[in-house]
Amino acid sequence: MLLPATYQAALFLMVVSMLCWGSWANTLKLCPGFRFQLLYWDYALGLAATTIFWGLTAGSLGHQGTPFLTDAMETPLQLILLAIAGGAVFNVANLLLVAAIDVAGLAVAFPVGIGLALIVGAVSSYLVRPAGNPLLLFGGVALVTVAIVLDAAAYRKREAKAKAATTRGIVLSLVAGVLMGLFYPLVARALAGNPMHTPGPYAVAYFFAAGVLISTLPANWLLMKKPLDGKPPVARAEYFDAPLGWHLAGFLGGAIWCTGGVANFVASGAHLVGPAVSYSIGQGATMVSACWGVFVWHEFAKAPREAKRLLLFMFIFFVLGLTAVALAPLY
Repeated sequence: MLLPATYQAALFLMVVSMLCWGSWANTLKLCPGFRFQLLYWDYALGLAATTIFWGLTAGSLGHQGTPFLTDAMETPLQLILLAIAGGAVFNVANLLLVAAIDVAGLAVAFPVGIGLALIVGAVSSYLVRPAGNPLLLFGGVALVTVAIVLDAAAYRKREAKAKAATTRGIVLSLVAGVLMGLFYPLVARALAGNPMHTPGPYAVAYFFAAGVLISTLPANWLLMKKPLDGKPPVARAEYFDAPLGWHLAGFLGGAIWCTGGVANFVASGAHLVGPAVSYSIGQGATMVSACWGVFVWHEFAKAPREAKRLLLFMFIFFVLGLTAVALAPLY
């Protein structure tokens, strides 16, 4: 399998994961009439199919480790279940976070959900496999958390009428944040292996995707019947009536997220890196998402000057925080 031989190669993969995780949601804008629950079926399929693609290509080439198919068949059941559980936890968190954004708005859901996920994920992943200078790592995490809060404040300034921070919206954000932070330690534990076998990142990504696909069936079906955002239930017929382009957009979104996920899992096992560093840099996806909104979709074109000033400070804190996390393995 193809694995990074240097820290620079691992850092490149972490940046790729950040770009992918911050970009996949743009596919939602390609099908504005598609309810998120309907697009999510194609998203889950795209994610699962892409893990197989990377497993059969990058996971089967090179002279390091065990080829993907052999690795997947030799992985002990305990580690398979850990990876599947990681996928299921991530999937539920992802669905709840979208619902929280719909209910409470980005200004509440982002600092509570993503900020909490970053802190929980970095700390718990570090406990699974300590790696990197803790002062730089957690100092960087703190700076990135401040950047996320500034990003949310900019969105609040942009909105003429911000959504009220209802109890339901806050609770959804809290639950989503905790779950989003807890999925990565499960993946890290699967990657750590046991005395019998240490699976490669491509096999772990495959089982992770299986957890996403399996959990999508009950979780997304329930959200179709009882949406948490207060909107009417989603009819199953709407999925089949949607244009082919909308289905392809959902599939592409899953493929993009999966590419970032595989890159992140591969990087986390590299020398010096560790899961806490890899996850923290991946969560810089919020900055990437903000860049799309500002420079491509022009979401702040008519925003007040205060919002643009907050965005400037947001980018500064993000760059400082991500730089500190990136330097943590070297010092």
